[in-house]
Order: sequence, then structure tokens, then C-alpha cells
Amino acid sequence: MASKILIVDDAAFMRMMIKDILTKNGFDVVGEAQDGSEAVDKYKELQPDLVTMDITMPEMDGISALKEIKGLNGDAKIIMCSAMGQQAMVIDAIQAGAKDFIVKPFQADRVLEAINKALA
Repeated sequence: MASKILIVDDAAFMRMMIKDILTKNGFDVVGEAQDGSEAVDKYKELQPDLVTMDITMPEMDGISALKEIKGLNGDAKIIMCSAMGQQAMVIDAIQAGAKDFIVKPFQADRVLEAINKALA
């Protein structure tokens, strides 16, 4: 059975890029969210196997959403998506429980490597 994935990014085209990579490789994208608070709600509703989470978003940022989701489910698998130059935030995210991170612009093989490693 395909792993269920929730994609969280405030940019629609970024969500579309990740979704395209994942669906072409047999993953089931069960939902999308455009900010951290929507991500937490969708996580509760959909119970995905893995979440890709943008760090910088309006309303609630990715690190706050990561902490909330980890509070709901300590075993939640979350991979952070960051732009170049966000190393300090990536370190915060890893310390808060993120499994890995991928850097924009996304390279399909790196996205798949991170996701397969987190799900293994």
C-alpha cells in the first residue's frame, strides 16, 4: 500500500512540484495545507504516514506546526523544506524532531531519498 503524504507549503507551485514527484513515484498525496495551523488540522484529520513541511509560512510557521504535530503524535514523520540560507531554522527543526530536510529548489532524487529514509 502506498504511503500517505501530507504536503505543507504556502506556495501552490511548490506543493504542485512535490506532489508531482511523489505521485510519479507511487506515493499517495492525501492532502495539502498552505500554513502551519492548516497543517495541524489536516494531520489530525488525515493521519498521514509522512508530512513535508515548509519552514517559512504565514499564520503559523513550519517549526511551530512541527512541534504541535509531534505533541499529538511523537512518532510523526516530518521532513522540513527550506530555502537556502535557513540553516539555523533547519537545526531548530531537527532538534524539534524533524526526520530530515530538503532544500528548494527541489531535486526529485533528493526528495525521494529523504522520504524513503524517513519511512524506512
